Amino acid sequence: MQILASPSSSPHVSQTPIGQPLKIIALGDSLVYGFGDPERGGWVEQLRRWWMSPDSGGHVLYNLGIRGDRAQQVSQRLEVEFKHRGELRNRVPDLIILSVGTNDSPRLGRVDGRNYTDFDEFEVQINHLLFRAQQLCPVLFVGMIPVDETKMPFLDCFYYTHADQHRYKEATRRACQQHQIPYLDLFDRWMARGETWQQQRLTSDGLHPNTLGYQALFEDVLGWEALSVYTRTTNAFGIGG
Repeated sequence: MQILASPSSSPHVSQTPIGQPLKIIALGDSLVYGFGDPERGGWVEQLRRWWMSPDSGGHVLYNLGIRGDRAQQVSQRLEVEFKHRGELRNRVPDLIILSVGTNDSPRLGRVDGRNYTDFDEFEVQINHLLFRAQQLCPVLFVGMIPVDETKMPFLDCFYYTHADQHRYKEATRRACQQHQIPYLDLFDRWMARGETWQQQRLTSDGLHPNTLGYQALFEDVLGWEALSVYTRTTNAFGIGG
């Protein structure tokens, strides 16, 4: 279930002047970076280009995805990234889109090894990340997608499984619900579309989306009600498109 909260519920409400485009940062791992899509650059890049259209608000979107990042690493760079992504009169961003957690979930060395990030520690870290992000501006969270288990281990070391992914994404979803942060559950959505559909949208490593996969991801994000608040001609901040 997607939890939709009004941007006004966050501690800091944007001070962007009426008529000014929003400044947005997308912060996370390779799913944000767009690894695996040499044609279109991933869903964040597609969204960035879509917002450059004269009819879509002119919002500015910074891709701050780093391959391999876990929740702790994203949290460590959160405030520095935020404070250096303002423009002109608007010195800081108006919205943060987070997407992280996949790299916390795999087991190391063998299929029954320890998780890369201990589950209890992950719950602490993801709650800390969400709390700190909300102190800066409104936040949206885009969840992980399911891997192809038959292609594991990744890099001969990381064993990703649907069971572990589900456990970590549920912890994230619950944390977002607690903080009243909208959460897009891509894992359940993609699982419902079937194994064949998923495999056609993943690269040969079984972990990253391919161009077709990122196109589907972009469409899922663009059609998300929580994001559409910011893409309407008159959005939650009263800013004209």
